[in-house]
Amino acid sequence: MRSDIMFIILGMGIVTYIPRMLPLTVFHRINLPPFWRGVLRNVPYATLGALIIPSIFLIQDDPWFGILGFVSAVLASWLGANVMIVVFVCVLVLTVYTML
Repeated sequence: MRSDIMFIILGMGIVTYIPRMLPLTVFHRINLPPFWRGVLRNVPYATLGALIIPSIFLIQDDPWFGILGFVSAVLASWLGANVMIVVFVCVLVLTVYTML
């Protein structure tokens, strides 16, 4: 592999690593009010919803696939599951639906 491509990959890694580590190293001692902690705790769910919901309306082959995935995600998140658990539940439900 050419060295310029290696430097580009290394540079992209550094650029994406810095914003992820800064909050952990700089802001770890700041005690946020409960409101802001709640807002930040819900960011992964909002991001997941923003990624998934538009795709539900674009499914052409089987609309039930999108509906079941959406309903399972809403139920799992409403029950307070972690984001990874929500994704796992959706994959499990849709795998079972595909096998039927």
